[in-house]
Amino acid sequence: MQLYYAPNTIAVATAIALEETGVEYEAIKIDFAAKEQTGAAYAQINPKGRVPALAVDGGILTETPALLEYVAELAPEKQLVPEDPLDRARMREVISYLASTMHVNHAHRMRGSRWADKPASYKDMKAKVPQTMAASCDFICRQGLRGPFVLGEAFSVADCHLYTICTWLEGDGVALADYPKLQTFMAAMEARASVRAVYAKGML
Repeated sequence: MQLYYAPNTIAVATAIALEETGVEYEAIKIDFAAKEQTGAAYAQINPKGRVPALAVDGGILTETPALLEYVAELAPEKQLVPEDPLDRARMREVISYLASTMHVNHAHRMRGSRWADKPASYKDMKAKVPQTMAASCDFICRQGLRGPFVLGEAFSVADCHLYTICTWLEGDGVALADYPKLQTFMAAMEARASVRAVYAKGML
């Protein structure tokens, strides 16, 4: 199994999940500075030109929500996806919000060309990021975190996703100290061997 990633990107969420399962994988770094993600070689792996991409026996998988659940199912004994239908839906609710809203808020800081053509528009979008990311943090604290983890005391792949996005907050102009619940969450995550492992590998 091969995980194509770039440091400090959302691909780290899948790496944390893989570390949680103990499943062996090879981490293959894609150099964004050299625009390797848009090159012909990587286009054969992921034509979308983004990370993560996960090479498995059946082909290539992309998109973080899909990868997180796939990885969790490789080690069902770890219970990274809850058995209870309501808890499972709550986990997916948070993951969906992270992928569709919070990640997109962050992307407006550096990827304005996805939504507009005029440089002045990029500047306006970038200026809005601290506000939209702060609003997302507020929502997560009120609706997303039910305890030290997303599902309360139980760890799930949603926590891998949320942690990775929260590592971007400082760069987005948001002070983690303003959100004590997120501070507690980050501390709980950083105590886990999986998170320490991705740091040791230079992914974060």
